[in-house]
Amino acid sequence: MADPRLIEISPVTRVEGHGKVTIHLDARGEVEEARLHIVEFRGFERFIRGRLLWEVPVIVQRLCGICPVSHHLAAAKAMDRIVGVDILPPTAEKMRRLMHYGQVMQSHVLHFFHLCAPDLLFGFDAPAGRRNIFEVIRERPEMGLRAVMMRKFGQEIIEATAGKKIHGTGAIPGGINRNLDIATRDRLLVQVDRMLDWAADALALARAYVEDNAAHVLRFGSFPSNHLALVRQGDGALDLYDGRLRVIDAGGAPILDMLAVEDYHKVLVEDVRSWSYMKFPFLRDLGPESGWYRVGPLSRMNCASRIDTPLAGAAHAALRAASGGGLGQSPLTSHWARMIEVVHCVERIRELLHDPDLQGTDLVARGDRRPEGIGVIEAPRGNLIHHYRVDENDQVTFCNLIVSTTHNNEAMNRSVRDVATTHLSGRPTITEGMLNHVEVAIRAYDPCLSCATHALGQMPLRIEVRDSQSRLLASAEKGP
Repeated sequence: MADPRLIEISPVTRVEGHGKVTIHLDARGEVEEARLHIVEFRGFERFIRGRLLWEVPVIVQRLCGICPVSHHLAAAKAMDRIVGVDILPPTAEKMRRLMHYGQVMQSHVLHFFHLCAPDLLFGFDAPAGRRNIFEVIRERPEMGLRAVMMRKFGQEIIEATAGKKIHGTGAIPGGINRNLDIATRDRLLVQVDRMLDWAADALALARAYVEDNAAHVLRFGSFPSNHLALVRQGDGALDLYDGRLRVIDAGGAPILDMLAVEDYHKVLVEDVRSWSYMKFPFLRDLGPESGWYRVGPLSRMNCASRIDTPLAGAAHAALRAASGGGLGQSPLTSHWARMIEVVHCVERIRELLHDPDLQGTDLVARGDRRPEGIGVIEAPRGNLIHHYRVDENDQVTFCNLIVSTTHNNEAMNRSVRDVATTHLSGRPTITEGMLNHVEVAIRAYDPCLSCATHALGQMPLRIEVRDSQSRLLASAEKGP
């Protein structure tokens, strides 16, 4: 019997959080298995228990320094329900929306320019020392400047609405704790038209990459799948902050439509596998084999009936027209979708900055207390679900978080297997550039690995010792 070979990519680079990839080759050098492993564990769902409900929106955002606003708002929306609020005062909702658009914008800009642009500009096989934002700045200084300034603008929006650029306190159960003063509004308005021009240029760049390399994009880690996203109640338009759940199949036909977010647990199941701290969600009625799905910018483009801001709306129509050839299933098309959302966010930011409701003083609502609350939002990386129960002492007794990267777990693993098989199987020599192809597939999903870890009760510790041919020599395990 031939000895197997094991290739390990650890850590996966230019993503948020810590993960690794293991690729098992047979004696002929063919890929037998390839997996994305999430190797960190944070356990927020356990230690949030016992905390007071008003603390939750501030605490849970410590999951992440890249997308804290998304957790802040999802938790606040869940706590709105618990304090009996279904409709926020206009100032509160619009301030939260402004905060969210600033978050999505800055996160997408960070991902596209800082993490993915080195691969797209210089090639997946470029030397590792060249694939970084510093080389982008050196070779394309104008692009580098725009990347920094666009992200800075998004963070200034967050600071104005949440109080701080990272881990703010603006959203509270039932509303918001501040409005937008005129001086801050005017300072942001001075910049917004330039941001929209730059966003449109970035969109053109992303679209050109996909269209100019369509044959490669179609083959790269691509496969048909279901897609899940929030859409606006009534017309099914893109709504990043609120709405109802829509799930479509690979052909665009609805599987579920206008599902109330409070009913998510009736249709979604989270599977557990022994080799990852991250769960594998699927649609209960379809089962784990065919019920898995994707989320994120591309899924939102596939699910949304339209986008109701003019520039992003036209771009969405163009992407949907191109998707008939299969581009709507390719992870690399996510870059195009991501930049459409940047344009949409800046368009929305400009609208809101002109809205006098942002200077209103009715900030918080109250209603009849409930024991349970569910908040759902479209984070930059995709759908985000926060689910809590609170006792009569205002203390959390239950917490479940399903984050974007968890929704995408099965899809990422399939992309990893596909790219590894295509680029590594049967090769006499495995180069760093070949391995980077696998990382490119993961980066296309913009995963936030630290957000995606779950508590599974008591976690076992398993240690394995293997020889150079990956044969197991000894193992030890502690815990259940």
